[in-house]
Amino acid sequence: MAKKVLVVDDAAFMRMMIKDILTKNGYEVVGEAQDGQEAVDKYKELTPDLVTMDITMPEKDGIAALKEIKSLHADATVIMCSAMGQQAMVIDAIQAGAKDFIVKPFQADRVIEAISKAMG
Repeated sequence: MAKKVLVVDDAAFMRMMIKDILTKNGYEVVGEAQDGQEAVDKYKELTPDLVTMDITMPEKDGIAALKEIKSLHADATVIMCSAMGQQAMVIDAIQAGAKDFIVKPFQADRVIEAISKAMG
């Protein structure tokens, strides 16, 4: 059975890129969100196997959303997506429970490697 993924990014173009990489590699994208609050709501509704979470978003950023999802489901698997130069935020995210991070612009093999590793 395909692993279910929730894709979270405020940029529709980035969500499309990740969705494309995931579906080509046998993952099922069950939902999308464009900010942290929507991510938390969709997580509760869909309980995906994995979340790809942008760090910088309006309303609620990815780290706040990650902490909220982790408080609801301690075993949630979340991979953060960051732009270059967000190292400090990436460290915060890992400390908050993110399994890994991928850097934009996305490279398909790195995305799949991070997801495979995170899914154990």
